[in-house]
Amino acid sequence: MTFDDRLNNTWWTLRLALGVAPILAGLDKFLNLLTNWEAYLHPAIPQIANIPAATFMQVVGVIEIVAGVVVLSSFTRLGAYIVMAWLIGISLSLIGQGRYFDIAVRDLLLAVAAYSLARLTEARESVRADAPQESVASAMPRAS
Repeated sequence: MTFDDRLNNTWWTLRLALGVAPILAGLDKFLNLLTNWEAYLHPAIPQIANIPAATFMQVVGVIEIVAGVVVLSSFTRLGAYIVMAWLIGISLSLIGQGRYFDIAVRDLLLAVAAYSLARLTEARESVRADAPQESVASAMPRAS
């Protein structure tokens, strides 16, 4: 396996993980099967937004689903930056509560992974843009 193949495999792994995980977490904001998501919400946020915590978390779920879909779309780089910013925001909210520092650290590391996906995507796009384009004639099979 070449270095390029390994980078491509890494890109796909990050893309799938950082695309699917927000979609699943977003869907779970409506089901609360994985956890009670409201427990992680800073208590001031629903008061400031003037909506119930459950409703706020469902809005969060929709945003997460959209972010995951964007990562899996042709706008992977943009989606990765959105996921990165989102995870940093979650971490800051958790730190602001003075609780769940372990999850805050985990989300910061996931933000680093999202940043890495964005940068790898930029590198892939740059390589593809710089690659010489084969002419149609040279790509056609030759008659024997």
